[in-house]
Amino acid sequence: MQCQRAMRHRAGWSPWIVTALYAGGAIAAGMLLPRVESRLLPHLVSRVSVSAATAIYSSVASGMIALTAIVFSLTFMMVQFSATAYSPRLVLWFARDPLLAHAFGTFTATFVYAIAALAWVDRPGLVAQVPRVSALVVIGLLLASVAMFVGLINRVALLQISRTLAFTGDQGRKVIDAIYPDLASPAAVHAPHMPAAAAAQVVTYHGPPLAVEGVRVASLVELAAAADAVIEMVVAVGDTVAESTPLLRVTGARAAIDERRLMKAVVLGVERTFDQDPKYAIRLLVDIAIRALSPAINDPTTAVQALDQIGDLLLRLGRRRLEIGDFSDAAGRLRVIVPFPTWDDFLRLAFGEICYYGATSVQVMRRMHALVTDLIELAPAERRPALAYWQAQLRRSVAAHFSDTDERAAALMEDRQGLGVSRRAHSVPPAVEAGIQTGN
Repeated sequence: MQCQRAMRHRAGWSPWIVTALYAGGAIAAGMLLPRVESRLLPHLVSRVSVSAATAIYSSVASGMIALTAIVFSLTFMMVQFSATAYSPRLVLWFARDPLLAHAFGTFTATFVYAIAALAWVDRPGLVAQVPRVSALVVIGLLLASVAMFVGLINRVALLQISRTLAFTGDQGRKVIDAIYPDLASPAAVHAPHMPAAAAAQVVTYHGPPLAVEGVRVASLVELAAAADAVIEMVVAVGDTVAESTPLLRVTGARAAIDERRLMKAVVLGVERTFDQDPKYAIRLLVDIAIRALSPAINDPTTAVQALDQIGDLLLRLGRRRLEIGDFSDAAGRLRVIVPFPTWDDFLRLAFGEICYYGATSVQVMRRMHALVTDLIELAPAERRPALAYWQAQLRRSVAAHFSDTDERAAALMEDRQGLGVSRRAHSVPPAVEAGIQTGN
């Protein structure tokens, strides 16, 4: 139950609730504002004639319903199309964009208020007059609807492949900058912790499968310090938890910590998010790449474009300190341990599936060779052994899938465009070459 409440809190308001609030506000304003205006400002009338106001309000009301139907039909059709072309997990971010709910609410409010304002045109007591404030509100809502329409056009434009990849890469860059310190920064030093003699406390999840969207580390550190304990996250951000899955393990506590407070520190939801999940952006980029490499689509150029974003994220990660899972209290004592992906985890996620599904594509192999070589040249020395492994893995893949000598030589070329400006691959170290020949 606690998990489900946390999930609802994290998900925020439903788009339909937002739309209903707009509609309810328009109905209330349409009923109250003209009455207040007629009593307090009876002489404040518009210079627009009754017939012109009637025509304008009727056109706004009827046109807004037609615009709403057309815009949202096209939007949802493009979202559905993009879900099949890219990744359904990524398109959900566009489909659940708050702008869609606010735009739908603005359109609905404009329609409702225009109808309400039309009822007060040439009303008894206001013969041959048009209330000015109501007229200004109708015009204001119409302009707001036009602004929302322009915003929707910009959002739909994000579904273009280049902008979709750039959007996903931007989300990954944001979380990298927010989570990981620079590699040159000193590593955290923790004072030794002397736990009290106490049995371990394990917090278990109960409920339907949900994704770990984030961890409130500050809350866990506060709880651990108060109990003089160490709290360890058993699952990582991005994992899916099911019934009876252990979430947290508490060791060394003087007394058991309230499980409800511990559960509130773990944010669960129906899907992964970018906020604290540095692997999620790479996961989505890989999804787009391997979908483009499927026989049904057969679009290696899109995979190459995805590798451009993946390469940038890997370079940024390579220059960051990734060992950040230990958190201390104000006294410097270790209090919370959270699992984070290692450099090898990132590389396997970024290269493993694309190398497998793109093994027969000359374009993809050339781009991956160039990408790994660039990373070896630019990444710090401690990141290079893992990159050398993937460089050898790529060569083994080319040797296994290209039997023709000329095709194999072409696939081993380094080319940042895939099939653009080729450059000869760097010489392979003898140890790596021996591993390729022996299949290790």
